[in-house]
Amino acid sequence: MNDSVGTAIDGALVFADISDVGRKTRELVDIGYDGIYAFEGANDGFMPFVIAAEHAKTQVLSTQIAVAFARNPLTLAYQANDLQMLSGGRFILGLGTQARQNIEQRFSMPWGKPVTRMRDMVGAIRAIQHTWQTGERLNYRGEYYSHTRMQPMFTPKPNPHGPPPIMLGGIGRPMTKLAGEVADWFVVIPFSTPQFVRDVTLPALAAGRAVAGRPPEALRVAAQCMVVTGANERSFAEAFERTRAQIAFYGSTPIYAKALDAEGWGDLHPRLRALSRTGQWAEMSALVSDEMVRRFAVVGEPAAVAKLLHTRFAAWADRVSLMTTYLLDAEVAARIVGDFKQLRSGGISSLDQRAPD
Repeated sequence: MNDSVGTAIDGALVFADISDVGRKTRELVDIGYDGIYAFEGANDGFMPFVIAAEHAKTQVLSTQIAVAFARNPLTLAYQANDLQMLSGGRFILGLGTQARQNIEQRFSMPWGKPVTRMRDMVGAIRAIQHTWQTGERLNYRGEYYSHTRMQPMFTPKPNPHGPPPIMLGGIGRPMTKLAGEVADWFVVIPFSTPQFVRDVTLPALAAGRAVAGRPPEALRVAAQCMVVTGANERSFAEAFERTRAQIAFYGSTPIYAKALDAEGWGDLHPRLRALSRTGQWAEMSALVSDEMVRRFAVVGEPAAVAKLLHTRFAAWADRVSLMTTYLLDAEVAARIVGDFKQLRSGGISSLDQRAPD
């Protein structure tokens, strides 16, 4: 695990073909990222790390996020344990709920009360991990999951690196509060403004920790951040417009409407929602102002981005994960990462004292 002082900076493992994962991983390593994260889109969220772990020898590897309810606690425990072993103890199991329609219609899996189900899932994973580490009998019985059988032939040897930490992602107060209670990490989704983090996210995490009686150091925070930059005017303009379209897409999703509400833009969600149902993507983007892009994303020339990131995240985030919906030039990325590493210094004393600018 990367325990360097200050906020770590992570890059996304994005590829068109899984056979290209090795090369893409080496590019991220050469750029200088402290960690590498993957998300579930057109590929499985775990498989690429089997390859990436062979090429990234010091970087933290994390799923941000894997779709929890598309799987069960035992399959997640096996995948995470294998990647923790393969990476030498540098894996973070990041989990999120996804939307009900995706779980039921895309994955053909049952839904339920998402916060209750996620609490149950984390409890089950931890119980399974405990059995593997200690040899004690598995006897987990929850509302959604029950695990009571673990024969020797199905039991991994104790992981010398310990169980991988669990990261939860979310945006609503209930799921964020749950992360404060039970998770090792929480990841702030990119559709979050500094005001939303200050007014909603951090208080909810603190409330969850208080309920569980957990100290500040028990929970660490990562933040995904949309970045708009470019090596020249043309690439910068393309990055801006692609990010505008991404914000429009996020804004059309009901679960993300609360982030718009926090900024006084709540009336935009139903308009975006209606346009998304008829596939009017260009019209959706036209509703997103330049001001909105600058509130949700970090926007600047390559020489300015690191300072903007540091100003926005260094006071409260343990990791910041850069997110782009366009191809970020490797030289530009290396400039940002190098500048960011020079800026960071000092640790974070207390989650309760964290507040975004």
